[in-house]
Amino acid sequence: MASDASASQSPQPGQRDARGEWRPPYPIRYAPVFVWPPQPLKLLKWLLSWPGFMWPANLGLFSISALSWLFTQPAISRCVHFQWGWVGWIYLRNLGLMWLVYGGYHLYLYVLKAEGIRTKYDSHWPATNRKMFLFGNQVYDNIIWTCGAGGLIWTAYEAVTLWLYANHKIPYLGWREHPVLFIAWIPLVVFWREFHFYWVHRLIHWKPLYKHVHYLHHKNVNPNPWSGMAMHPVEIVLYFSVSLIHWVVPSHPFIFLFNLQHAALAPASVHHGFEGPILKEKLPTGSYFHYLHHRYFECNYGAPVLPFDRWFHTFRDGLPDGEGSRLQEEHAIGRKTEG
Repeated sequence: MASDASASQSPQPGQRDARGEWRPPYPIRYAPVFVWPPQPLKLLKWLLSWPGFMWPANLGLFSISALSWLFTQPAISRCVHFQWGWVGWIYLRNLGLMWLVYGGYHLYLYVLKAEGIRTKYDSHWPATNRKMFLFGNQVYDNIIWTCGAGGLIWTAYEAVTLWLYANHKIPYLGWREHPVLFIAWIPLVVFWREFHFYWVHRLIHWKPLYKHVHYLHHKNVNPNPWSGMAMHPVEIVLYFSVSLIHWVVPSHPFIFLFNLQHAALAPASVHHGFEGPILKEKLPTGSYFHYLHHRYFECNYGAPVLPFDRWFHTFRDGLPDGEGSRLQEEHAIGRKTEG
């Protein structure tokens, strides 16, 4: 049981406490996918409304992939042999996308500080004098891991898979021959991403892997956009293995590209540390669900669509008296005892 004193330190909904922590004025709720009795109207609204499942995040990332495919993707016929030309081009394109998405959030929220700290979960800005980060600077550290290890491994997965497609070594699904399956793959990519992420995330919280691998990402207790892909190379390899499904299940190279770019770019909006909407209340973004994972470590391993955390009793909804509060309190007590 938590003491009254510790409970009183929790910020009230929509307010900031003495430690500078803020929580939204509503609890985290799962999407109406796995509910009983079924709620078809709520499900349809969630799928099609703004904000919802498709808009703006998933169709926004889909649009980036479509533009990448149309204007920057090397022809499959060029990928029969590994050559520095097309591989290097993909790497430069991927770095450009990182700077556009991760850098765009960072510029708006952390350089221009256009939203102030009004809905920033942690009122403190990224650390600038901490030995735990490269060069003592959290943002520099995060950029190096994201663009360095993250960009290289992202490109390696893409280059190898394009080579496999070009040499007919993995199954191919033509969109003209199978238009329904091609379209069905688009939402399936998002659900597959969430399924894969949850189990990989649980794996890397296994003590040996956490100690040697995942600890690096969790240095970011107060995350910023560049924290999203600031991971140990082993974790990045596991994270991008979400794309290996296309090596065994027939799909189109564009669907593979969407899967990989979704994995590479989505972490920016999940980690930037603000509750949306931003841009004059027009852009829904942010994830208090995942911020709580960075804050308390042993909760909210997945995302608020597939309810794995609820099923496995690791869900915390963000309110002092909500589901998961006991887990937060016990973990906090445990961390004090270890200290």
